[in-house]
Amino acid sequence: MDNRQAMGSWLSGPRAAMEDAGADFGYRGEQLGLPEEGPNSIARPGRRLGALAVDWGLCVLIAYGLLTHGYTPATSNWALLVFFAMSALTVGTLGSTPGKRLFGIRVVALRTGTVNPGRSLLRTFLLCLAIPALIWDRDGRGLHDRLAQTVEVRI
Repeated sequence: MDNRQAMGSWLSGPRAAMEDAGADFGYRGEQLGLPEEGPNSIARPGRRLGALAVDWGLCVLIAYGLLTHGYTPATSNWALLVFFAMSALTVGTLGSTPGKRLFGIRVVALRTGTVNPGRSLLRTFLLCLAIPALIWDRDGRGLHDRLAQTVEVRI
């Protein structure tokens, strides 16, 4: 084996090395019965992070302008509370937050297709804890989505 080939497998990660060895992981969402591309396929991480950044920015603006009337150390705490309320209400009723809508993403329940308020509250609570959202499975779903039995798909 050439050093360049070994270096390439190291840089591309364990999934690429396993695929080179013959393992077939399929595409993201295949185990969930979702299409590989287009509408209702798994939303990619870039879109998800962009939507989260837009939602967080809106919440900080609301906290800054309406609740704390300027920057104080409490602005971040209020922004988290506004984020929790906004995410729980909009995902539980419309299926997406303003940021998700802007990036063409919606949250759906695996079995029913619509997210009920209980699932939305659980998902949002775990998302606000941050750690569950950083643990992903091979389909790209965070632990918060797995526990709430939801998935973020493209519109």
